[in-house]
Formats: sequence, C-alpha cells, structure tokens
Amino acid sequence: MDKRILIHICCAPCATASVERVIEDGIQPVLYFSNSNISPHEEFMRRLESARTFTAITNLQLEVDKYNHENWLAFIKGLEGEPEKGGRCNRCFEFSLQRTYLKAQELGIEKFCTTLTISPHKISSNIFKVGEKFPGFQAYNFKKKDGFRRSLKLSDEYELYRQKYCGCEFSFRE
Repeated sequence: MDKRILIHICCAPCATASVERVIEDGIQPVLYFSNSNISPHEEFMRRLESARTFTAITNLQLEVDKYNHENWLAFIKGLEGEPEKGGRCNRCFEFSLQRTYLKAQELGIEKFCTTLTISPHKISSNIFKVGEKFPGFQAYNFKKKDGFRRSLKLSDEYELYRQKYCGCEFSFRE
C-alpha cells in the first residue's frame, strides 16, 4: 500500500503544520506547488522560493506546476466580482484540486489533499465539497489541533516569507 500523499501547497507557511500533521499520521508527503491564481508573477516567484526553502530544510520532495495565470483567469471568468469565500474561491479550489488530482495520477500517488484548509480565511467544508469530485481526495482539516497557530510558529522558526493576501488580484483588493 502506498503511504504517500500529494499535498497541494498554497504557500510554505501553510505547508509547515500541514506536513507535520500528515507525517504524524504515518504518511509520507510529496508537496505540489500549483498556484497559477497568484498575481503578480513576482509574488508567485517569492512564494515558490519560500516553498523551496521549506523543502530544503525538511528534505521533502517538491513538485512545481507551470505558472499559467491566463488559464486560471479563463477558469474563473465571470466570477471576478465575487467576494472572498464566495463562488470565485470555490472555482479556484476546483482549479487547484483538479491539477493536484492529475499530478497525483502522473506520480502514481493514490491520495491527495490541500493546505488551503489551514487558513482561518477559508471555509474547509467548501474545499471538501469541491474535493469530493476527485477520486483520492483526503479531507484533512488542518485548522484542527491549532494548525494555523502552529503554522505561524513554524514559519517564524524557519524564517519563511508570509504573504498578506490569498493570492489572486481579486483577493488583494479586499
């Protein structure tokens, strides 16, 4: 039985406590940085560099998806005006989870999840509902067990870049 899980990571700080949790569960994490929603590109690169720093410290495998903001914009078209936690975010979750599902298949990893559930700014049940569309999705609620607070502590210890907004230009305005 495969004891690996592919974890979609939105950023290094959210990955810290999430990775710790799956390792505690006896599962080997493989990290997947797939974040075409992030704008501008310089912000994407800054978060990617932080993810690379984290995986170098922890000696974990990091897979990186090609950045394609135009594809992401086309995927969420018509939802640009939606508020945070609304339809645009759910569609964004679908974009990320679909890409993670496909990457898991490519790598031969049966299970996958996302660090997005650690954020107090995200509704985990919405993420789980989207994730149910994809075989192998694991509904980890990384907010539990003080996950977000733990991520803050670990991010400070590892000296990781912590961003001020979710990622897309629409979340930046809020």
